Amino acid sequence: QVQLVESGGGLVQAGGSLRLSCAASGRTFSRYWMAWFRQAPGNEREFAAAISWSGGSTYYADSVKGRFTISRDNAKNTVYLQMNSLKPEDTAVYYCAAAVALSTVVGDFASWGQGTQVTVSS
Repeated sequence: QVQLVESGGGLVQAGGSLRLSCAASGRTFSRYWMAWFRQAPGNEREFAAAISWSGGSTYYADSVKGRFTISRDNAKNTVYLQMNSLKPEDTAVYYCAAAVALSTVVGDFASWGQGTQVTVSS
C-alpha cells in the first residue's frame, strides 16, 4: 500500500479553478492506478477521475468531463486534479486513492488520503 496526502483545496467562486495535489509515499507509486473521488455532505463517495500507471489513459465521470483534468508525475510520486469552471455542486471533500487496476468503485481502492475540502460559492 501507499500513503497518500492531499492538498490544494479551498474556497473558490463559481467559474473559478483549483488544482489539487496528492503526494504518495513509497517506491511503488508508478504501479498503481490513481483516482480522485469526492463526497458531498449527506451523499455517498463518488468517482471523479482516474489515471493509469503511465498516465497514458484517463477516465472521468460525466459530471466533471471537460472541466477536470487528472495527471500524474511518477518522478515526484504525485497525482493532480486540475478543476476548471467550478460549480457549486462540485463542493465536496476530495479524496485521492490508489488501486492495482482500473476501477471506479470505492471498495476496489485499498489506499486513501485524508481528503481536502473544496467549496464553490455561487
